[in-house]
Amino acid sequence: MCLLDDDPSVLKGLSRLFASADLHAEAFGDPEEFLRYVRTHRPAVVLIDVHMPQMSGLEVQSRLRKISPSTRVIIFTGKDDPLVRSTALNAGASAFFTKPFDDEELLTAVRLGLASAA
Repeated sequence: MCLLDDDPSVLKGLSRLFASADLHAEAFGDPEEFLRYVRTHRPAVVLIDVHMPQMSGLEVQSRLRKISPSTRVIIFTGKDDPLVRSTALNAGASAFFTKPFDDEELLTAVRLGLASAA
């Protein structure tokens, strides 16, 4: 599993949440670094923030689909925009969350993604 967000505090918080649920997540703050990693590691599930300065989460999602079509994508954002939500879901995201999100709902979405990838 991988996390991609340009905010180090979000990465730290999500990493702690997943560790508390016995789930390990590789954390990335740079979309290009994340995409390089995915080319060789093919994670089962990734969580991607929508709004990042270098590249939008939707663009990362599009590139990821070409590299690793079987990877389950969960998109999250601080601003709920119905167009962004529908774009992400229509492009194959398995879930879409608006911050702050419910930890248990997020963990459930991750576990479902991991189970369907197995």
